[in-house]
Order: sequence, then structure tokens, then C-alpha cells
Amino acid sequence: MIATILGKKIGMTQVYDAQNVLVPVTVVEAGPCPVVQIKTVESDGYNAVQLGFGALKAKNATRAEANHAKKAGLEITPRRLNEVRLPAAPTVKLGDVITVAAFAEGQVIDVLGVSKGKGFQGVMKKHGAQGGPAAHGSMFHRRIGSIGMRQTPGRSWKNQSMPGHMGSLNRTVQNLRVVKIISDKNLILVKGSIPGANGDDVIIRSGKKARPAKA
Repeated sequence: MIATILGKKIGMTQVYDAQNVLVPVTVVEAGPCPVVQIKTVESDGYNAVQLGFGALKAKNATRAEANHAKKAGLEITPRRLNEVRLPAAPTVKLGDVITVAAFAEGQVIDVLGVSKGKGFQGVMKKHGAQGGPAAHGSMFHRRIGSIGMRQTPGRSWKNQSMPGHMGSLNRTVQNLRVVKIISDKNLILVKGSIPGANGDDVIIRSGKKARPAKA
């Protein structure tokens, strides 16, 4: 079974675990994800499966998207498609559905998503710069300050921390724990926070750097 599933971040709440400890969790609506395409070494040079998530309205799906889904025997066109690389030839078939049953409570997972966009920000917020004096009259409060030298080298160094766009970057949070799985509602409760705003798409996979549980 493929240990990867697509989902949507719903929001955060808190639940009690088996030891009656209050745990902050992020609720993710995960799947069901149909297998839309299968790739093998013989046909494509590598092993992978393409998973779908969500549904497009028929009027919003292009002909290519609709026909691609129809080849897999799907009645609806997935809203999102993601490819999952596999080390060996896939054992699933076109049209098979991946659900939250692929994961277990207590399992260590990684969550991939796009961080919240924060627009154009200065160096104090974006890079943690100290800034200048806060008192009146200094005329130097939240500015960047000096960014270069004098005649030598006569320019700013590369990779200088500057103001600019912040956020909207691909981010992976590793070694999170599945607190609870609600199969009838396709929900996974993950301990802690994950990238993105509520409603953003995420990818959940089994932890690549998961450490074995202590005895």
C-alpha cells in the first residue's frame, strides 16, 4: 500500500490522548485519492503513481483533464494531481483508491505544504534584524542599515539579507505524529502545526527520518 496521501488542511484544535493529556492537533481531510496514472521503468523510466484529490466541476475541467481521468475509470475529474515516486514497481491498479487506512495512529509522518504568504516584508520581520534605536529622533528604526562597504569592493555582497517577499514557499515538517484517525470522515489528526493556511492542500507521507520507538 502507498504510504502517501493528498489532503486539505482544515484547522487546529485539541484532543485528549490515551493518557488523558491534552494535545494540540491539526485536522487534515485526507483522501480518498484515486490512482489516476501508473508509471513503470519499462514505460517511463521510473516507478511512480499519480494520485488525485478533490473534484472539479464538469464545466471547469478541460477536455484533456477529463479524458485523463476517464482513462482511469473515474467519473469525476480530480482537482489536484500529484505524483509519488516508488522504489519498486507499483502494486496498485488504475482506479484504486488510497484512504486514511494507509496510516495508523501513533505513526510518524512528514507533511509537505506551502507556507503562508506574508507579502513584502522588511528585514526585521523577514530576517530577524535588530533594527535601530526606538527613541525619537534617531531616524533609523526598522531599516536595514549598511549593506556594503566603501571603495572596496564598491558593491553589496551576494546573498545580502534584504527586504522582499516573504512566505509562499514549499516547506516540509518532519516527524509529526498521527494522534487519531477518523475513517468515516476521512480525517487525520496530526500533533502540532503544519505548513499553510486553512483550506490549503498538503501531502502526507510516512516519515523518511522516523526514529524507532523506544522500548
